[in-house]
Amino acid sequence: MKTRTRFAPSPTGYVHIGNIRSALFPYLLAKQNKGTFILRIEDTDQNRFVADAEAIILDTLRWLGLQWDEGVEVGGPFGPYRQTERRDHYIKWAEKLIKKGLAYADPYTPEEVQKFRQAAEKAKKPFLYRNHRPENPPKWELGMPLRFKQTKIERKYWHDEIMGDLEAGAETLDDFILIKADGLPTYNFAHIVDDAEMECTHVTRGIEYISSMANYLALYEALGLKPPIFVHMPHVMAPSGNKKLGKRDGAKSVQEYRAEGYLPEAMLNFLVMLGWNDGTTTDIFSLDDMVKQFDLTRVQRAGARFDEKRLLWLNGQWIRRTDIAKLFNYAKDFWGENGQKATDERKLEVLAGVQERLKTLGDLPTLTEYFFTTPKIDLSMITDNKFLSRFSKDELITMLEVATLKLKTTEWQTDSLQEALNQLLTETARKPAELFSLLRIAVSYAPFSPELPRTFAVLGQAESLARLQATMDALHA
Repeated sequence: MKTRTRFAPSPTGYVHIGNIRSALFPYLLAKQNKGTFILRIEDTDQNRFVADAEAIILDTLRWLGLQWDEGVEVGGPFGPYRQTERRDHYIKWAEKLIKKGLAYADPYTPEEVQKFRQAAEKAKKPFLYRNHRPENPPKWELGMPLRFKQTKIERKYWHDEIMGDLEAGAETLDDFILIKADGLPTYNFAHIVDDAEMECTHVTRGIEYISSMANYLALYEALGLKPPIFVHMPHVMAPSGNKKLGKRDGAKSVQEYRAEGYLPEAMLNFLVMLGWNDGTTTDIFSLDDMVKQFDLTRVQRAGARFDEKRLLWLNGQWIRRTDIAKLFNYAKDFWGENGQKATDERKLEVLAGVQERLKTLGDLPTLTEYFFTTPKIDLSMITDNKFLSRFSKDELITMLEVATLKLKTTEWQTDSLQEALNQLLTETARKPAELFSLLRIAVSYAPFSPELPRTFAVLGQAESLARLQATMDALHA
C-alpha cells in the first residue's frame, strides 16, 4: 500500500503553530515511506472564509520547504483539490445514502430545533437530533439541509496511531448534517468523501476531532468505505500547560515569526519536537533528519507545552549553522536603512562578522547599522555603564589612548587583533569587562555588538581608530 497523506487546511485566517504541525507530521510520513503528500483546501465554511488565507497557506508551506506532491496549484489524478469545486462529488455520494435510506431532508427550522434543545435541557437529558427524526421527511432537494440517518446505535471501537485503542458509546452517535442549505457539504461529510476518492491512507489532525470519531466510523460503514489509518495529534498547550495555546497566550502566526527573522529550519525543528523526540538528547534536526528519524510511536499523548524561549534558542543555533550565502538570502529584507544602501559585498562581510551573535534576523539593524554609518556619540552609554561608571574622564581617555597606540601598530587581522587586545589588558591593568566595554561602546554606540576583534576587522583600521579618537575628543570637551 503506497502511503498517501494530506494536509487539508481551511482558509479562515492566519496560519498558526498548530496548523503547521498538522502539515509537518503527514509530510514526514509521506516522505519517509516514499509516498505522496497532498494539499487540499477545505473552503466550504463560507462564513469564515478569508480571501487571502489560501495564498498565505501556500506561501508558508513553500517557505518552510514542505512542498506538496499533489493538490492545489500542482494538480493530480483526483482533482479538483478545493472543496468548493467538488460539489458534484458530494452530491453523488449523498444520493447513494438517500437511496439506501441512510440520509433524509431536514424539515425543521432553526427555531424548531432550538425548542427541541431547550426541552432536552429542561428534562436534564442530552440533546440528540435523532430523537426528533421526522417520520415522513420531504424529498431532499438542493437548498435543504440533508442529514445522515444513524441506524446502528452501538458502541464504536477504533485504533489511533498516537492515542492507541479507543472507543465511544452509542450516546455519541447522532444524525448530523451532510449537506448544508447553501448546497455545500459539512466537514464531517466532505473530508470522508475526499479522503476516500484521493486514496488517502492516513488522516492526521488535531485531537479535538476524536469526539466525532464514532459518527465518522458510522458514515464510513454506511458509504461502504474502509477507514484510513487515524493519527490524532495532542494539542499544543499554552506556556502555563493548563490549556490549548491561543492568541491570548501570546501565540503568533507563522507569518509573524517569519517577519521577526526566524528561519524556516528553526521553525520546523521547534515544531517537530512539540510532543516528539527520537529517544536521544539531540536538539537539532534538519528536515532530512526528521524524514529519516520521525516515528509516530514516539509522539507523546499529552499536550506539548509551547516555549517561545526554546524557539528563540533554536533560531540562534540555526543562524550559526546556516551557510553564509543562504543566510544572506534570508536576510535580504532585514537590513537597516543604511545597510540596505550598501553593496552586497559589504553586507556579506558584515553578516559574516555578526553571524555568531544573531538570535533572529530582526536583530540585524541594531547589530549592524554602525558598520554602515558613523554612530552618534552618546557618552551616557559610557558613564552609565556598570563597569565604567567608577572611572573619571581622564582615566577613560588614558585607556583609549593606550589602546589607540597599540592598535595603530597591529596587523589588522582577527587573530592579531585578539592578541593585541589581550596584551592591552596587561598593559592597562584593566579587566576585560572594563577595557573591552569601553572600546566596544566607543566604536559602535550600540547596546550590543560582535566580539571586538570581529568588530574592528569589519570596520577596518582607519575607521576604528577614527571612532576611538572621536570618543576621546568628546570626553575632552
